[in-house]
Amino acid sequence: MSFPQAETNYTAEDFYNMPDDVRAELINGKLYYMASPSRIHQKILGELHFMILRYIKSKNGTCEVYPAPFSVQLQEENDTVLEPDISVICDPSKLNARGCIGAPNWIIEIVSPSSVKHDYFVKLNLYINAGVREYWIVNPQDRNVTVYSIEQDMFHVKTYSFHDKIKAGIYDDLFIDFSEIDYDI
Repeated sequence: MSFPQAETNYTAEDFYNMPDDVRAELINGKLYYMASPSRIHQKILGELHFMILRYIKSKNGTCEVYPAPFSVQLQEENDTVLEPDISVICDPSKLNARGCIGAPNWIIEIVSPSSVKHDYFVKLNLYINAGVREYWIVNPQDRNVTVYSIEQDMFHVKTYSFHDKIKAGIYDDLFIDFSEIDYDI
């Protein structure tokens, strides 16, 4: 669950100076503390990261994929820093020692019961406004994936089940087969 911090306005510099063991995101100057992810969350995260990384390497691709924790500062403004579960960045000029500055090409969030509003509304709007081309919300509780695609000012939304094979829009031939992921814990 995301827990808002007191009404102090923080900057990206404040965020980057927090202790490494603190899980939080900075949104419009407010800190939101995050609970530790569940085991199913981590299992799905690891599988998706592996599938995407394996694909990029097999194609000798130049995009880079990062699992959380990985800082993404969507705009030059320094009052919002997010930590998406998976970030795919195809423009190396957006990467620095701290993470990514600018919109990743593709972001995946794995929602938990306590982060539904945060992932489906708050982050969705931030990602769209920043120019993220593709945003997936993986929902282990409902066993579905909602895919938001933004291309040439067109916005598309489609929901898939965990039995589906889903095409990644930023690549011509990458399909993530959710039926290959073992969800039993």
